[in-house]
Amino acid sequence: MRTWLVIAAERREFDGILRRFGTSSDLEWPGVRFARQSEWNGDRWLLVASGPGTGLVRKALGHRTDVSGIISTGFCGALDPALRVGDIVVRGDSQVQSEMPFVRGEILSTNRVAVRAEEKHELRARTGALAIEMEAAAVARTAAEWSVPFHCIRAVSDAACTNLPLDFNLYRDAEGRFSRSRIALAAMARPFSVMPALLEFDRDCRRAAEVLGDFFADCRF
Repeated sequence: MRTWLVIAAERREFDGILRRFGTSSDLEWPGVRFARQSEWNGDRWLLVASGPGTGLVRKALGHRTDVSGIISTGFCGALDPALRVGDIVVRGDSQVQSEMPFVRGEILSTNRVAVRAEEKHELRARTGALAIEMEAAAVARTAAEWSVPFHCIRAVSDAACTNLPLDFNLYRDAEGRFSRSRIALAAMARPFSVMPALLEFDRDCRRAAEVLGDFFADCRF
């Protein structure tokens, strides 16, 4: 039996995977707020939500664990205008096969959210990357240190032409986690502009999580 360690920023990014995998149980994992374990297709899966950004990934992966490989997953923002919400993007060097459609290419890893369409356009022009996220580079470094294979599989939660409803970078705590209470207060302060856009973004995230679950249930490493 192989053991896969799967790292995402937030618990909700695992919703589709957990739905497809079925039975799961709590997993003791120091330094994180959510960790579960499950079995699927004869493999053991450790699902750990580290929190967003490099620092929290390094904290979550501070202890060496015996695994067959590490997978960075979760949501990503599209930089390629051809990508749509729910599209799967796989990093070019990830040895992943699936009957489901996906796009293979570069995924840019930064420590901040790309909020505006103009910013996404500039990053696409400068880097050529298909999508952007916040944790994969740190996860890849850990995989290299542990001498295990690394894969990155992401689902698009916001298109390249989309402005996010808030600058989520403004609502991170001292550890770098997003403050849900501060985001909610900011949305309630502008109920007729920000709130509808935030609800739409939430629906897009749920769509991305469901497709991600379907992809994990189907893919092979």
